[in-house]
Amino acid sequence: MADSSRSGGSRRRTGSVRDTAARNLKFQSLAAELRRGILAGDWPTGAKLPTESGLSQETGLSLTTVRRAFDLLVEEGLVVRRQGSGSFVASPRQQAPRTRRTVGVLVPDTKLYYPRVLQGIEEALSAAGVGLQLATYHYDRAEEDRDLDFLLESGVDGLLLVPTLTGIENPGVRAGELMSLPVPAVLLERRLIDAGPGDRTEHVCSDHLGGAYDAVLHLHRLGHERIALITRSRNPTGVAVALGFRRAMDDLGLSGSFRHEAEKAQWTAALADRMIADLMESRTTAALVFGDREAILLEAAARRHGTQIPGQLALVSYDDETADIAEVPLTAVSPPKYRVGRMAAEVLLRRLSEGDACPLHQVLLRPRIVVRASCGAAALRAEPRPLPEMS
Repeated sequence: MADSSRSGGSRRRTGSVRDTAARNLKFQSLAAELRRGILAGDWPTGAKLPTESGLSQETGLSLTTVRRAFDLLVEEGLVVRRQGSGSFVASPRQQAPRTRRTVGVLVPDTKLYYPRVLQGIEEALSAAGVGLQLATYHYDRAEEDRDLDFLLESGVDGLLLVPTLTGIENPGVRAGELMSLPVPAVLLERRLIDAGPGDRTEHVCSDHLGGAYDAVLHLHRLGHERIALITRSRNPTGVAVALGFRRAMDDLGLSGSFRHEAEKAQWTAALADRMIADLMESRTTAALVFGDREAILLEAAARRHGTQIPGQLALVSYDDETADIAEVPLTAVSPPKYRVGRMAAEVLLRRLSEGDACPLHQVLLRPRIVVRASCGAAALRAEPRPLPEMS
């Protein structure tokens, strides 16, 4: 696995890409909120909408971002501008008929993980001349259902969905409902992990199980046998990461010396301090940590504890959003977020074009490991150990 350590210039370029994606998502998200209010009747036909400057002050968004949101609604024919008067909800006869397809996209948030996914979606749809309608449900099940109804009522031709499939009574039933919607739907970064051949969902996902498996193999090749797993609980990705970790440990004949799960809100400096003490007491020499924020907290706790990273404890983070800016840059499992988004959009476009003649797509994209300083690869790596024989 190649060393992908980044210079300061590379970090700035990466930040620029993320910032651009975030700006694009902000105006689309605002447009979606305004569109939802118009279609719900919060602003009836002919009603004057809030001014662009007023919305900018209210939301904290730049005037340029607000203006782009209004431009999009004008382009869709939902809003008309009147010189010197402001922006108004268009009457049905003023609304231009929709001349191109539109895809609805439902995600839990637009922070950290999803900007790159959404960038891939947007570029694939734009290249095909297809519009995008974004809805964000903020990990709220009731809001998720409302947003899904809104997207369907607004007349989208297809759906790209990141639904809730963990922590609910029957994920299989929920997945079946989503596949039975009146328009084609493709799940992204969500699938029924244990369904086997009975899974009839169309999905494009990162292979989080495989990514965690590869992380354990990487640490074992560097000489580690007492490897810990540290995860956030109640997280869809964390479930697959835990399965991949356990499978790799079993295949290598290793026993996990330490495992801890805590909800995201419970992750504090005090918890990280206790965890580092426990790791050292159990003579653990390496840990796979989900995700970057938690790994960075552990690094700070290790410094307070006098534990050297990677000398006494090697770390691999799972996510690779902020791993490169840690005090000791973190080796990280990096899911292919942009490619997941782009491929999911391309699968949906093919489904819209070919209908039932299109084969069912169930795509897993294996994450890669980006090697940085925290795993000690440069200092510890000698001849790689042979891969275990798989049963």
